[in-house]
Formats: sequence, C-alpha cells, structure tokens
Amino acid sequence: MLLGCIGDDFTGSSDLGLTLANRGMRVTQYCGIPSAPAEGDVDAGVVALKTRTCPADRAVEDSLAALNWLRDQGCRRYFFKYCSTFDSTPRGNIGPVIDALMSALNLPRAIVCPAFPANGRSLYMGHLFVGDRLLSESSMRDHPLTPMRDSDIRRWLSQQTRQRVGHIAHPVVAAGRDAIRAALDTAVADGSSIIVVDAVSDADLHQIGLACPDDTLITGGSGIGLGLPESLGITARTDRVSWTGRSGPAAILSGSCSPMTRMQVARYALSHPSLAIDPVQILAGAQTADGVADWLIQRSDDAPIAYSTADPKSVAAAQASLGREASANLIETLFADVAVRLRDAGIARLVVAGGETSGAVVTALGLSQLEIGPEIAPGVPAMSAGGHGPALALKSGNFGDADFFETALTVLEGGS
Repeated sequence: MLLGCIGDDFTGSSDLGLTLANRGMRVTQYCGIPSAPAEGDVDAGVVALKTRTCPADRAVEDSLAALNWLRDQGCRRYFFKYCSTFDSTPRGNIGPVIDALMSALNLPRAIVCPAFPANGRSLYMGHLFVGDRLLSESSMRDHPLTPMRDSDIRRWLSQQTRQRVGHIAHPVVAAGRDAIRAALDTAVADGSSIIVVDAVSDADLHQIGLACPDDTLITGGSGIGLGLPESLGITARTDRVSWTGRSGPAAILSGSCSPMTRMQVARYALSHPSLAIDPVQILAGAQTADGVADWLIQRSDDAPIAYSTADPKSVAAAQASLGREASANLIETLFADVAVRLRDAGIARLVVAGGETSGAVVTALGLSQLEIGPEIAPGVPAMSAGGHGPALALKSGNFGDADFFETALTVLEGGS
C-alpha cells in the first residue's frame, strides 16, 4: 500500500477515495479499522472513521489505531482527511489528531489545506471561503455541531494545537512546486510545524501535492490529493473495474441540515413520497424505526425520502428542548435502525445525506469495506460493498446540485 488515508467521517473518506481513484490509484475504503490485512493490489487504503464530532481523546485514539493498521500494510506516506469547511470547534478535533499523528511518526512538519475549489471552498491568505463568502459568513456559521465563527484557519487551528502554526500565501503557491517546497522548508526553519497552505484552484492543489514528494503526512480536504498519485509514480489506468449498478427499489435518508441539502430535499419531495423526521416525536415514541422503515418500504418503488433536514431555527428549537448531542443521537440511531430494516427488505439503492448520518448508517449495516464507483457529483462517488447490501451514495451536506437525489439514483442503477 503506497498511501494510507485516515478520514474523520464516511462521506469525506469516499470523497478522497474518488479523487485518488480518478487519478489512477486502486482504492479501497474501509469502514472503521479493519481486522484483517488489506488485499495486495490496494494502492491507497482509506480508513473511514466517525471522529469528526466525538470527544477529542477518542478521535486521537481511533486515528492512531488506524495509523498503526496502515503502517502494518507497509505504508510510508499518510493522509489525514477532514472536511473542506474545516468542521471543528476550538477544542478540536483536527488539531489534536494532527499533533498525535505527527508525534507517532516523529515528523517536523505537516501541511494543512482544506480547500476544494470544485465545490467552492478556497483558502486565501489563510482565510477559508465558501463561494464568495468568508466561512464565518456562510451557512457553516450555524452548523448544529461544529459552528464556524472564524474564517482564519491559522487562528482557529492555533486554539486546537500545541504547535506553532505557519502559513504559505497564495503568491508563493502560484509560483509552483519548487517555490512551495522552499517555503515549507523556510517555515520549519522559522519554528512552524503545522503549515497552512493557500489554494484557490485545482492547479494550486496539484502543485502542492507535487511539492511534497517526501512529506510523510499530508492533511486537508480531498482536493490536496489531486497531485499525490503523480508524486507517487501513479499514472492513469485502463483496468479500473467498470460500474454495473443495481436496479430495484430505492430509498433516501437525509440527516443533513445544510442549505444545499434543504434545497435538494424540497426539490425531490415535489415528485416523490417524503416523510419528515422530528427528534421530539422520536423521543415521544410517535416515530419509530419500524414505522419509518415500513413507510419507506411500502413506497420503495417510488424511491421515497425520509428526512430530518430542517432550517436552523427548527434545529435550534429541537436542541434547546432535547440537548444538542441528544437530538443528534436520536436521529442518527433512528436512521441507522431504519437502514438495517431497508437492507433486510431488499432495498437495492440507498442514498444517505450528511456525514454523521452516513457514518451511523454504514456502521449499522456492518459493512467492512466499500468499492469506489463513478462520480455522481464532485466529491460524491457511487459505492458498493462488493455485492453485499444496497448500492450506496454517501453525500456531505453541501455537495451536489438541486437535482442530486435523482442523479444519484440514476448512477446507482448504472446510468449516467
């Protein structure tokens, strides 16, 4: 295995897997820390964890366990993948995990680059933008679990790490790989260990990847993976397994509350059966996994959707009534239980929106690894468990266009 990847959620891990596979690497996504060795033809192993919003000490523990497994597979280079909107709080978990990985690998530096221009995330002068808005002025400001109130990634990260945070500005990045490499060396000589690197285009990300051929650890969003296969000597392949898809009944589970997912749910519900999920109703016993699953199964020929997707005011009201973690756990547990019932009923295609929801669903389904299929939207591949269970699409909240759900169902069936 040439590259060992550690993802802090399941949707982000599939995003990275797609980026690497599209550039010629044989990629397998592992759902949690594997209990057996990897197959011998895997170039990049992506260990998907559910550590984005758990306590920081648990995130560190799980990430180190993933690192140890990847080391056992022969890896010498590693990638810590987190969200392109740097989802975290001042207490972590990105900084503590980077600290722990650097310590375990005895490294003098690690770069930080969450940019993903294809989905409107750019990093300029150390500040993260979503489209033309600063992150702190975007919908991420009101994220229910990781509200982002500061766009300066240097300042935000400095609250999470004990190491000095440096920065390489965009004019240096635009000058190409040699300039980036020299700037990284200078930053380390000046005392910085974690170095934030600007990127506003795919070309920037490609040059950053090429500038770090000897760096043991890279951290960031999936975009930074654009140049890594080439730096590892991988070229485009023609023997990638073709995607055949699965036909049959389908369902959609949406736990994301992002503006894009709200638009997608509203658009999809105009022409398909839809069921709103309310954490207060779950707690009261008025909505149960059996009831929701039965409702979906009865309508599965029409690809129905069950969603907890709601506007920020509704989410805040539920959190005020139940508590933030309790509200989220109620929804995740219900969707996980529903997914098991859908699989047992023979659902062939399952689309899941939201990183936390996706992690809960995949864990409940007991899937050990996933094959990366064709791209549905930037950052979102079709996936399968090698013939076991439904074909899957796991979508991060703000990814995809307004018609994403329709497109996902078509691609999962083998269309385009």
